[in-house]
Amino acid sequence: MTQVCLIGSEDVDLRYELLSRETARNALSTYELSQPFDNAIGLETVSLGAAVSLLNDLNWYLVRFTDYTMVREPSISETEWLSRGLATQVRDRGVRPEETDRLLQIFGVEDNRLVEPMYVTRVTDSVPSYDLRDVDETVVVRVAEDEFGG
Repeated sequence: MTQVCLIGSEDVDLRYELLSRETARNALSTYELSQPFDNAIGLETVSLGAAVSLLNDLNWYLVRFTDYTMVREPSISETEWLSRGLATQVRDRGVRPEETDRLLQIFGVEDNRLVEPMYVTRVTDSVPSYDLRDVDETVVVRVAEDEFGG
């Protein structure tokens, strides 16, 4: 199963904003929603293509109410996420899955909330350490070239 995680903007209640609007609520109605982080919505789809299609359906809301959108496709990585842009490029065959692991956005997780991302280039098989502050854990997101650096 492909996982999707929507991270809400700091000044909005993402769950409320999406579920209070009929079109978004209908698009999400077939999914079991979870809350992997504070002000986030998680769900599982059947494939990378289904995940990208759902995000396209929700685009109007995502632009207004989210800061980040991530997709985790187990055939690409069990532990690392793809940015929405990179997931779309993989689905459209613009980037091969094995070419997705070089440019990374690493978030710290503090009190179940994602905090300031750090952009790094992977030069070995390991992920560079997050060093912007002390955090409980990290979340690694593979990003497209045009997303690298914010």
